[in-house]
Amino acid sequence: MKKYQVTIQFEMDDEFMNLVPPHRTYVNYLINKGTIDQYAVSMETQRVWITMNAEDKMEVEQLLEKSPLRKYWNAEVDELFVLDGQHYRLPAVTPN
Repeated sequence: MKKYQVTIQFEMDDEFMNLVPPHRTYVNYLINKGTIDQYAVSMETQRVWITMNAEDKMEVEQLLEKSPLRKYWNAEVDELFVLDGQHYRLPAVTPN
């Protein structure tokens, strides 16, 4: 399984907010399934960042196509070589 960083630029209209709840249901499903590691949205810049696990870029794109908000997106998918951070480390040991 490879890791991918998806960067999405979106534009909103009246229908957009009505599609957010089913989109969030889909995102939650992918998080629970282990396909999405991280999901972040900036309303200031109307940008989304998603870290995903998939076999290849085609699988990532197929998963993105299933979102109810897909028609509002311009997505860029990059395969990651290194991804590191606190969430990918073992917890610190605290002696009793």
